[in-house]
Amino acid sequence: MNYGEIKLCDIANGEGVRVSLFVSGCTHHCKNCFNPQTWSFDYGEPFTKEVEDKILKELEPSYIDGLSLLGGEPFEPSNQRALVPFLKRVREKYSDKTIWCYSGYLFDKELLSDSRARCECTDEMLSMIDVLVDGEFVEALHDISLAFRGSSNQRIIDVKASLKENKIIPHKLMKRGV
Repeated sequence: MNYGEIKLCDIANGEGVRVSLFVSGCTHHCKNCFNPQTWSFDYGEPFTKEVEDKILKELEPSYIDGLSLLGGEPFEPSNQRALVPFLKRVREKYSDKTIWCYSGYLFDKELLSDSRARCECTDEMLSMIDVLVDGEFVEALHDISLAFRGSSNQRIIDVKASLKENKIIPHKLMKRGV
């Protein structure tokens, strides 16, 4: 797997201060995607053990709330195969930090059911994610007032609660301000 970028103090892609990994490779090709260069699986740099180690070190400070996975598309099967061992390392070292993932695939219709995204790693990857922002970006539904998503069709899902209840449970966003 390749990655396009790592943001070390990201406040736009999940709650709190996060380290964000933008993976390469996406077959959705959403119109007016904010990151079209990452559609190519060959874009960027190889995701090596050294890169994993760097991200793990950057997650260490107490002010870092967690890791966000974006793209490209983290749930492309080849990306899942690379991300699952890394996510295991993150969970082992930082069980108190959250993992957010952004995916154009729909949680219930494509990640939990037969689809081009589903592979032998999907269930395990989902089990390590706290919050999933799902659904393709739809230009006609773009709304800059939405928190942590680009278009109103996208959902912010509490993955663990949804898996436990066997239905979509929206993630409750933290209250901002005083």
